Amino acid sequence: MKKILNIGHRGAKGHEPENTLPSFQKAFDLHADGIELDVHICKTGELVVIHDFTADRTTNGSGAISELTLSEIKALRINGHIEVPTLEEVIELAGKNCLINIELKGRHTAKPVSHLIEKYILENDYSCENFIVSSFQREELEMMHIINPKIHLGVLSQASVAQALEWATAFSAKAIHPHFSLLTEENVQQAQKQGFKVYTWTVNEIEDIERVKTYNVDGIITDFPEKI
Repeated sequence: MKKILNIGHRGAKGHEPENTLPSFQKAFDLHADGIELDVHICKTGELVVIHDFTADRTTNGSGAISELTLSEIKALRINGHIEVPTLEEVIELAGKNCLINIELKGRHTAKPVSHLIEKYILENDYSCENFIVSSFQREELEMMHIINPKIHLGVLSQASVAQALEWATAFSAKAIHPHFSLLTEENVQQAQKQGFKVYTWTVNEIEDIERVKTYNVDGIITDFPEKI
């Protein structure tokens, strides 16, 4: 059987606060092959790794990420002592030996993410294989495809594998990223026959993990990398 990539969801979210350097490090400690993370642009233009559009749920602060400067975001604390990381900080931690799945969560993130990936490829000897850029947002996927068609794209879907395949075809994506509840052996095979990888999320229960493994998916995104 082929190797199924073990991808830590927001790091190792089941063990450490999501989208933090300790969470990403924990994923690597648990032998994850890659990490998944979320990015927004803050007021001063930097890419910050945080899931929500506001700081309220995960930090001791509040307000829209797009209205906070990087220095204001860096002053926030997660669990009392952890900083919100920038995308560059996460890439530096991850290095070149893993897959970095960057979800474009905030609007207008495609262009700066493309520029940052290009920088790491041109200046730091990374390759396109180190990165996959995913999103639920059609406009961000389309923009990334236009800006840099060499960057690998993943089409996220919580509703329809068929729609994910339609978008993946339109944007020459590398993969589809459907919620695991959408998967069947047949639609996984269909996607792979069309040339797409299938990276499914967020699979945490052993019985669900074992079931999607039987479908021969290409990667499993999980809060608990040790279970894969």
